[in-house]
Amino acid sequence: MGCLGLLMVVGLGALVVINAGDNDDPGTTTPVGAISDIPARMMQAYVRAAAAMPQMAPDCKGMTWQLLAGIGKVESGHASGHQIDASGLITPSIIGPVLNGSGSGGNTTAVKDTDGGKWDGNAQFDAAVGPMQFLPSTFAGYAARVRPGGGADPNNADDETLAAALYLCGNGRDLTDHETLKKAIYSYNYSSAYVDEVVRWMNQYAQLGQVPAGDYSEQVQTVIAAAASQIGQPYSWGGGDASGPTYGICCSDGGQHGEKVVGFDCSGLMVYAFAKVGISLPRVAADQAGVGQRIPASAGVAALRPGDMVFFGNSSRIYHVGLYIGGGQMLNAPKPGDHVKQAAVWNYDFAGGARVLK
Repeated sequence: MGCLGLLMVVGLGALVVINAGDNDDPGTTTPVGAISDIPARMMQAYVRAAAAMPQMAPDCKGMTWQLLAGIGKVESGHASGHQIDASGLITPSIIGPVLNGSGSGGNTTAVKDTDGGKWDGNAQFDAAVGPMQFLPSTFAGYAARVRPGGGADPNNADDETLAAALYLCGNGRDLTDHETLKKAIYSYNYSSAYVDEVVRWMNQYAQLGQVPAGDYSEQVQTVIAAAASQIGQPYSWGGGDASGPTYGICCSDGGQHGEKVVGFDCSGLMVYAFAKVGISLPRVAADQAGVGQRIPASAGVAALRPGDMVFFGNSSRIYHVGLYIGGGQMLNAPKPGDHVKQAAVWNYDFAGGARVLK
């Protein structure tokens, strides 16, 4: 069973709950990364920064959120162990080793203070700051472009990822060229091993596909980023709520004891993703199909837009839901024993969609 796809049927004064049966997932063999380590707010920052480059650096080609995520993963583990609020502010601040030439953190060359301790708390020597680990002097060179009105902060996820995107773009780099891409990363950190590690993570994240950006609303980007951040989380029958993965309930038709697994079922993933933009969805897929503007199955997949929910079932029941991300692809929690993943929209039992976002 894909998720809590329940159909409520009223008959002869009784409320009957009908459970949908198990279904094979044609996307199970789709090669996707089991990646759930990117917090939704960091994913949002990566997506926004990449989407801004056509306007902020029009001569730059090939900037992707995956490249920024690769840098963020290696530099700070996507701000691991820190809180990120809705505005992007990261607390406590991320500050690297003091660059006093002592050798700590691999540094053997002292870097005298350039920010008066404003961002790194040290008025004698500099330290790298923020989730992308910029030197204060380097970040200062992009601060006015990041926030023309002033107040740029390297410990703000949006400010720092925008600065990183601009830095990597340089004076109009073509990042679709592999050698140019490697040179750009090398300029970020003069280490071949560093370049290889960033490229490895970038390629792994690329298995998620392209999160739509630019032409779609901020709400759409936020919801998709939230769902994508949970890729790799285990399927749990009845699992997931507005706060994230949870223990589920017992039991699916296939016999999964969801209360033993922390994760999501398909409708739980939708509840989580849409909660990020303040939308409270019903808990089960059949009820979610009644929210927003209904897109009939007869209109086909071509009628769907990124951010739409896409449903599967028949005239008597809805048993599965995914989040459409464009290109015939969706993010979904398929079935017990599987995990949250990207997959092609199933070519059977397509039951249309629902548009909640503009």
